[in-house]
Amino acid sequence: MLSSAIVHIVDDDKQVRESLGDLLESVDYCVALYGSASDFLKAKLLDAPACLVLDVRLPGTSGLELQEYLTKINVGIPVILMTAFGDIPMSVRGMKLGAIDFLTKPIRDQDLLDAVAAAVQKDRERRADLAQLAELQEKYALLTVRERQVMALVAAGLMNKQVASELSISEVTVKMHRGSLMRKLGARTTAALARMAEALDLKR
Repeated sequence: MLSSAIVHIVDDDKQVRESLGDLLESVDYCVALYGSASDFLKAKLLDAPACLVLDVRLPGTSGLELQEYLTKINVGIPVILMTAFGDIPMSVRGMKLGAIDFLTKPIRDQDLLDAVAAAVQKDRERRADLAQLAELQEKYALLTVRERQVMALVAAGLMNKQVASELSISEVTVKMHRGSLMRKLGARTTAALARMAEALDLKR
């Protein structure tokens, strides 16, 4: 895993992409340059915080089509759109698809650096959330079937007595399962347990 963030730049203008790449490398980003959407799609994305600086108007697959495709296949890399034509409907469509920023060429150095810093920070947070969820899912997998049933009901706001009635077991047994599952999950409070259930998308 790389310690530095990677900025992927897709622009069919070689001079533009190299100029943007040089600027970002000067402040210690790793940079990958592509002349088209298909070149980017062929690349193997490394396991590191990253963002995509994407020209809206590209030969073949446009920048917006690429952004739409990445959203559809659930690639969560943050996107910064850029264009030489400050066309508002395009900007709105890109923002609706989740673009972090929309920069009009010629792009001011500071505007690009600010947008990339914000996008990379967003990706760091996204990756941290995914890692946290994966860890929670691993812990949840260790729960017994009964502990999962108790967790769903407790997280839904039921008291021990109500959980016991719902599952046709004693209140003492509910307390035992509840204590065990909270230890396994590292949940210290019922509120924390409810947040975990929400993250796991548990239904009562």
